[in-house]
Amino acid sequence: MYRGRFAPSPTGDLHLGGARTALCAWLAARASGGAFVVRVEDLDGPRTVPGAEARILEDLAWLGLTWDEGPDRGGPFAPYRQSERRARYQAALDRLLDERRAFFCFCSRAEVQRASQAPHGPADDGPRYPGTCRALSRSEVAARTATRAPSVRLRVEPETLAWTDGVCGAQADSVHDTVGDFVLRRADGIFAYQLAVVVDDAEMEITDVVRGDDLLGSTARQLLLYRALGLSPPRFFHVPLVLGPDGTRLGKRHGAIGVRALRERGLSSERVIGILAATLGLVAPGVEIPPRALVPSFALARLSREPTRLAPDVVQ
Repeated sequence: MYRGRFAPSPTGDLHLGGARTALCAWLAARASGGAFVVRVEDLDGPRTVPGAEARILEDLAWLGLTWDEGPDRGGPFAPYRQSERRARYQAALDRLLDERRAFFCFCSRAEVQRASQAPHGPADDGPRYPGTCRALSRSEVAARTATRAPSVRLRVEPETLAWTDGVCGAQADSVHDTVGDFVLRRADGIFAYQLAVVVDDAEMEITDVVRGDDLLGSTARQLLLYRALGLSPPRFFHVPLVLGPDGTRLGKRHGAIGVRALRERGLSSERVIGILAATLGLVAPGVEIPPRALVPSFALARLSREPTRLAPDVVQ
């Protein structure tokens, strides 16, 4: 059975880019007759905004993007908040450490920057890790832990991973060359997105991941983790981003880019869905439509691989 998900971070209101991804994920699940899961990715406590989760769920419901399992309604794979799933991430981390697939690292980000001669890899991971701590002995780890909290990194060996994305096509990436040994848990104890998302998607039996193509660069790292943990990966579909009228990524400079802001301007949910659907090439500009009306003709394979722009009047 198809199982898809949308996993927002409660760092603010639901913006149009997130709503567009949610629409794609919801349509894919409904067109396949499968389940749609909402999971809240709130691991990074300092960035979590009080009340944001409730507002995001309210906006999704207002748009008509209903879900079958989630933090407000439970389900067979509860809990659906990452902040309540830390024991699962720790268990996975302990296994990787026991099997020596992961190791303790005492390098700060600044130290990695100074030690690395390689160019930056994906923006979310900074400079390539040069392997400074991967060969430390148990006694060295114990001695350093007494004065400095370590992070934990996955051991990454040289290889090129190849896979096929359902929207972007054939992909290949060498994590060893671009990122190196990457962080699974930060020195402050916060589990990394890469580990948490793999553990959650596997445990929740997610079969298909539909997300923005800004996360395409994370896929190879996640595939390595699926393999290291003996888990089967889902199929991936990375949807091109929606841009502002000036062709740059949507941001605060573009004005009212949140679903709630458009609601407060008096736009109907059908109008907002029509705006999002038009950027995906599903309807003509100006059409107002409920999401359920898009289900019969929807197919992820039909989506364009190119980013699209919002019309100026939408964000003004």
